[in-house]
Amino acid sequence: METTPRKVDHSALKVNQAFIIALLILAFVLNTVWLVVFVAAVMLLGTAVPSLSLFKAIYQRALKPAGLVKPAVIVDNPEPHRFAQGFGGIVLLGAIAALFAGATTPGWTLVGLVVVLAALNLFLGFCAGCFVYYQLNRLGVPGFDRGPVGQGG
Repeated sequence: METTPRKVDHSALKVNQAFIIALLILAFVLNTVWLVVFVAAVMLLGTAVPSLSLFKAIYQRALKPAGLVKPAVIVDNPEPHRFAQGFGGIVLLGAIAALFAGATTPGWTLVGLVVVLAALNLFLGFCAGCFVYYQLNRLGVPGFDRGPVGQGG
C-alpha cells in the first residue's frame, strides 16, 4: 500500500461543485434536459479520466492563474471524491432517463438531490459520497481501498 501522502486541491473540488450546482439549477429553471445531459457527461468523463475534467480545467487554466480562486491543497485521497462525482453522474443518468420518459417530478427530484449533495459539500464541507466510499472501505468492499487520511489511507 502506498504510504506517501497525496494531496488534493479542494479549491478545484469546490469550483467543480459550484459549476454543477449552477448549471443544474439553470437546467431546472429553463426546463432544459440537455443541460443536465451536459453536466452528467462532464461529471462522468471527469470521473473516468480525471485529466479531462472540464470544470476543474477551468479552475486550473483560468480561475487560479487569474488569482480569482486561491488553491487549498491538503493531504487527502482523490478516490472518494471521484467516487462521489461518479455516483452523482449516475444519479443524473437516472434523472435524464426519467425526464426523457416524461416523468418530470422524479427526474427533477433526482437533479435536486445532486444539487443538494453538491451544496452540502460546497457550503458545509460534508461529502456524502466520500462518506459512503469510506464506509465501503471500512466494510472491506473490493475496490474501495483507501481509508481516511491518517488511518492507513
